[in-house]
Amino acid sequence: MAAIPWSVASRTVSAMMQEDPAIDPGKMDLIYRSKAPRNGEPKLKKLVENWITPTPQFYIRSHGTNPAVVADEFKVSVEGMVENLLVFSIQELIEKFPKSSCTCTVSCAGIRRYEFNKVKEVKGVAWQEGPIGNAKWSGVRLSDVLKAAGIKADAKHVWFEGADEIVDGKATFPFGGSVPLSKLLEEDSSMPGVLLATHMNNEPLLPDHGFPIRTIVPGYIGARSVKWLRKIVVSDKPSPNHFIADVYKMVYSGTPVEIDETAPIYRYPVNAALCSAERQDDKVLLKGYALPTGHKGCSISRVEISMDNGKSWTAATLGNEAGDFCWQLWTATVTIANTETDVCVRATDSFGNSMPETVPWNPKGYLYNAWHRVPVSRFEI
Repeated sequence: MAAIPWSVASRTVSAMMQEDPAIDPGKMDLIYRSKAPRNGEPKLKKLVENWITPTPQFYIRSHGTNPAVVADEFKVSVEGMVENLLVFSIQELIEKFPKSSCTCTVSCAGIRRYEFNKVKEVKGVAWQEGPIGNAKWSGVRLSDVLKAAGIKADAKHVWFEGADEIVDGKATFPFGGSVPLSKLLEEDSSMPGVLLATHMNNEPLLPDHGFPIRTIVPGYIGARSVKWLRKIVVSDKPSPNHFIADVYKMVYSGTPVEIDETAPIYRYPVNAALCSAERQDDKVLLKGYALPTGHKGCSISRVEISMDNGKSWTAATLGNEAGDFCWQLWTATVTIANTETDVCVRATDSFGNSMPETVPWNPKGYLYNAWHRVPVSRFEI
């Protein structure tokens, strides 16, 4: 937690980063895919320099304009199927409940969407490999807050609603999500099921990352970690919010019936990417990340590199730092004899999940996790 009082920190942070990022691309830490709303991903070489992603290199995903927030006046309500309706200020929240921290990876469901666009155009931000990051998050556990509220026996889901407003045609609505209540059963002393985070990498959240409070849901796609959290609702069904009922679903025809009958996306799948290549004498040092499937106890068991389109594979070296719901960095030293070839990367996790050679196209461009192929011609070596 920050050493300065929340009331001072909140006024300091609320005044930061509300303006557009610098115009000069060479001075930006992120590559902005859109600026209104702000959606940016880091340069890949920078992304894999640290197991803990520095906040300036952490991707930004927003569906609308950042809400205007006065932190000392911001309230979070807990309602729905609870015995006690609760309303907290941020100061009250962090004073009333035990502090909790965790390190986990947040990954956008649209990661590597640009590869779907090679097959057929899809809607959404044209993300490359960068909308992913691993950070230390601090705040209070949702389970502690719900215990204080008293959950009714038939409750099965928890909804989250943000303070941002998204405009879609003539409709205006907040960003929202929900998680099954059973997700909270995964938690242990080191990892919350859901964290109500006020801090990121030991500093108060920045506006682009949900200041003054957001949810962090380890193992789930980033869309379930709702920023600018203002309402928590306990229910017997998933949230009717547009972004859980209609948007973040794996559909293939996109018909209304298919959307209605398809469950929301929760956990992310195993994935990996090659992010940098550096010549070392007559060899090339490759660096990248791998993300295990978002299940408790699941880790990366191996990352493999192929220089011949998958006919043969060589094991990469995994980094020493790892943890539940965290990515793992990797390196591999290779000889490149043919500059016209692709380098292929695939990862396998400890639950036996492995990246497939190809994945079927879907109109929303979600969860692309086929072998990562990078033409050697793209390398700056």
